Amino acid sequence: MNNHLLPLFITTLLVALASASSSNSRTSDIEELQNFNHSSMAARIKEIEMRNEKAVQDPEEVVAMVEMSTRNSTERRKLGYFSCGTGNPIDDCWRCEPNWQRNRRRLADCGIGFGRNAIGGRDGRFYVVTDSRDDDPVNPRPGTLRHAVIQEEPLWIVFKRDMVIQLKQELIMNSFKTIDARGVNVHIANGACITIQFVTNIIIHGLHIHDCKPTGNALVRSSPSHYGWRTMADGDAISIFGSSHIWVDHNSLSNCADGLVDAVMGSTAITISNNYFTHHNEVILLGHSDTYFRDKLMQVTIAYNHFGEGLIQRMPRCRHGYFHVVNNDYTHWEMYAIGGSADPTINSQGNRYLAPANPFAKEVTKRVDADPRHWHGWNWRSEGDLLLNGAYFIPSGAGAAASYARASSLGAKSSSLVGVITSTAGVLNCRIGRRC
Repeated sequence: MNNHLLPLFITTLLVALASASSSNSRTSDIEELQNFNHSSMAARIKEIEMRNEKAVQDPEEVVAMVEMSTRNSTERRKLGYFSCGTGNPIDDCWRCEPNWQRNRRRLADCGIGFGRNAIGGRDGRFYVVTDSRDDDPVNPRPGTLRHAVIQEEPLWIVFKRDMVIQLKQELIMNSFKTIDARGVNVHIANGACITIQFVTNIIIHGLHIHDCKPTGNALVRSSPSHYGWRTMADGDAISIFGSSHIWVDHNSLSNCADGLVDAVMGSTAITISNNYFTHHNEVILLGHSDTYFRDKLMQVTIAYNHFGEGLIQRMPRCRHGYFHVVNNDYTHWEMYAIGGSADPTINSQGNRYLAPANPFAKEVTKRVDADPRHWHGWNWRSEGDLLLNGAYFIPSGAGAAASYARASSLGAKSSSLVGVITSTAGVLNCRIGRRC
């Protein structure tokens, strides 16, 4: 095989192998979304649980794939193949091409971390959103974003022009969808926001999501054949509930009523990358509750994000599961950066932590409502992190190899490169016919 085809071959092979292989439970909502296939509540939940269990990575497989990815990246640097010199492997995968818009679906092959196998609508047709209105959440107009995301078939959703979309009710997504706002300026703001519930294979890229508000006590359509009653939503920017293979990349998120990204109720195989978070209190919540043990399967990668001005806490706040926090830039927090409870494994590698001026808020970590006698065995480690302005990370645990293998999803780069890697975090200024 020619050397210049080797990286593409390995990436394709990994995808093929892998393909083979909010704070409230909102119980009434679970019941409402299940009757599209006339299955019972119990049968549907078991189906979701089995699917999400299969999404969890075997530790040995993760280690092997991380090693292969590192070797592959090294070879690509030697060849100059797909390299724009940013050091950000997601961006270098697709942003080098001036005519990126002719092959938008290539983005789906550029994922990293635990959500790397999220293909979204890669295998479907394009759907062009032409109408910014959201007049009727039960009978959405063709051409609207709501009409696009509820369809059964895979779709790669793009936008005809700049627009501000004020959603009346939650935007309930169906499986195998990509929302791709590259090339235009799209805001979801001042209303409801995005709900990813009991679905799989979702990519959300290039959106401004802000000023989300609680909505609900209303009928909302979730598929062409089903609509149901929704109780009150919290006002998250992106709510992930009982779902797997989710990738949230290059979005700008701020100032919502509850969380910016919340993943709960058995969700797993998630990557949150290249986003710009600002002006918010509780930024990212990973885990439903300390007593919801099905979240022990959760695996989430937090990579290449910029946690910026006006943030207070939860970047992220973890409960159960395995979390890889890698090469992020933390320039602001008021209380703490990374928190947890219920014995999560947190693997912090190659991040840049700049502590605030407040002498009482220098600690990166916070064990939430936990006595040291309880958390001294939790596996939390800091490896290669850059700690500035008095920042300090309190590690814990014995550092079991198997535990950290489950919390490792890609090779960390030097923390000295974080400024470059995250320099374009958030929505990109993409224009047709130019490098993005």
